[in-house]
Amino acid sequence: MADSFYITTAISYPNGRPHIGHAYEAIAADVIARFQRLNGRDVRFQTGTDEHGLKMAQKARELGMEPRALADEMSAHFIAMCDGLNVRYDRFLRTSEPDHHRASQALWQAMEANGDLYLDRYEGWYSVRDEAYYDESELVAGEGDEKLSPQGTPVEWTVEESWFFRLSKYQDQLLALYRDNPDFLQPESRRNEMIAFVSGGLRDLSVSRTSFDWGVKVPGSEDHVMYVWVDALTNYLTGLGYPDKTGLFSEYWPADLHLIGKDIVRFHTVYWPAFLMSAGLPLPRKVFGHGFLLNRGQKESKSLGNVTDPMELADRFGVDVLRYFLMREVTFGQDGSYSPEAIVLKSNAELANSFGNLAQRVLSMIYKNLDGVLSDDYSPDQADITLHHSVRDTCRTLLPREFEKLNFSVGIEEWLRAVFTCNQYVDEQAPWKLRKEDPERMRAVLMTLFMAVRDLAITISPVIPNSATKLLDQMGILRTKRDFIALRDDRWFGDLVASKFRISQPVGVFPRLELPEEAA
Repeated sequence: MADSFYITTAISYPNGRPHIGHAYEAIAADVIARFQRLNGRDVRFQTGTDEHGLKMAQKARELGMEPRALADEMSAHFIAMCDGLNVRYDRFLRTSEPDHHRASQALWQAMEANGDLYLDRYEGWYSVRDEAYYDESELVAGEGDEKLSPQGTPVEWTVEESWFFRLSKYQDQLLALYRDNPDFLQPESRRNEMIAFVSGGLRDLSVSRTSFDWGVKVPGSEDHVMYVWVDALTNYLTGLGYPDKTGLFSEYWPADLHLIGKDIVRFHTVYWPAFLMSAGLPLPRKVFGHGFLLNRGQKESKSLGNVTDPMELADRFGVDVLRYFLMREVTFGQDGSYSPEAIVLKSNAELANSFGNLAQRVLSMIYKNLDGVLSDDYSPDQADITLHHSVRDTCRTLLPREFEKLNFSVGIEEWLRAVFTCNQYVDEQAPWKLRKEDPERMRAVLMTLFMAVRDLAITISPVIPNSATKLLDQMGILRTKRDFIALRDDRWFGDLVASKFRISQPVGVFPRLELPEEAA
C-alpha cells in the first residue's frame, strides 16, 4: 500500500472574490501534492471556504443578502479559481455543509468531555475583520484615540456571555511541542514568534458568540454559535469523515502539512494543537506559514486600487507561466513581489528561450534529420555520458531534495542549471553540422538530448503540468510513465524505441510573451 500524504490549504474567507494571495497558496499546495504523487505517495489534497462568522454576516447584511446566499455566490468563485489554475484538489470543503457542522460539534463535545470548556462572561477587544480576540497589550495606536489590532485592523470592545476553552492549561505542552518537534512549525522565524507568544502566558479563549447566529450551534447551548476559528480549523478533520475514525480518517490523519499564510500561524499552531490535545487526537506533522505576495513591492489593498484578479493574470500570460513564476521567483516562506513585466521576462528567458527552445530544437532535428525515428543503436561518448549523469542527478536527487523541503525556488534553480547544461551541450556538439560530417554522431547527440528533455519535463511537471503534458505527449511518453519511479527506470528508452514510436512535426509549448504596453 502506498505511503499516504495529506495536505491542506487554509480555507479562504469568501466575503469577497479571490485575490492573488489565495491563488499563490492554492498553486503551492497543488505543486506539493503533484510532487508527492510523482513520488508514488497516496495523496489527499483539501481546500475550501470558511463561510461562518460575524464578518460574513455583516457583509451579507450590507449587500441585502442572506449569509448563505453570499457564501454560495462567493464560494463558486474560489472553486472556479482552483479549477482555472489547474489546482487538483480531492475535496473542496465548505464549512456550511452538514457534515462539517456534525464534525465541529463532535470536536466540541470531546473538548467538553475533557473538562476544557466552561461558561463565563467575555469582555475584551475583538477584530471583526480578523475574527480574532486581542489582549490590550497587543493593540497598536491608530489615528487619534483609535486602537488597532497587531494586523492594523479595527477592534471593538465586546461584552457577552461566552463559552471559554482552557487554553492556559496547554501552555507547557505547546512549548514542549515546539521544543521537541522543531519541524512542527516552519519556517524557523514563525516558530520563534510562537515560542515567544506562548512563553508570555496564555489566557483562556472565548469560543462562542451570542450576538449573531450564522455559524455552528454549540451542543446544548443553542443560543450560542461557535467562535469561527473552532469551526474553521475543524475542516481538516471534516474532510476525512470525523467523528468517524475509520475510512479516510484512519488512512490520512494526522495531516502531513497544513499550508497557511503567516498571518494565521497563531490559530494553527497555538489554538489548533491545543484543541486536538484536548480532544485526544493526533497533531498535524507540520504547519508551514508562507509569506505574502506584494504587487510591485506593495501589499495589495482595495484603497490603493492594486488588487489583482489571479484569473486575469492567468488569462493574460497562461496558467503554467503564472504557476512557474510564483514558484520560481519567491523564496517560499518569505514575502515576494510580482509584476506583469517580471512575469513576462522570467517566462521568456527561462521557459521560452531556455527549456522551450531546447525541446523544440531537439524534436525538430529528430523529425527533420531522422524522419522522426528514435534509435538506441549508438555508442555514447564521454560528453554524452557526462550530460546524462548531470541531468539524471538533477532530476532524481537535486530538485526532489529541495522540493521535499519546500525550497521550490532552489529546486527550480537546480533544474534550470541542467537545462542550461543541455543547451551548452547542443552548442558544443552542433548536431546541424554533424548531419553532413558524421550522421551517426548526430544520432547519438539527438538521442542523448531526447532522453534529457524527457527527464526534465517529468521533473518540472508539478509546476507546469499542462505544458509538460503537451511536451511528453509529443515525445510518446506513456501517461502511466511520468513519475519519479519511471524516471529511475533506465529501460524506458529501449521500450519506446521497440514500440516504433515516431516523432511528428513538433509544436512549440512555450510561446514568447510580449511585455505589457505600459512597460514596453
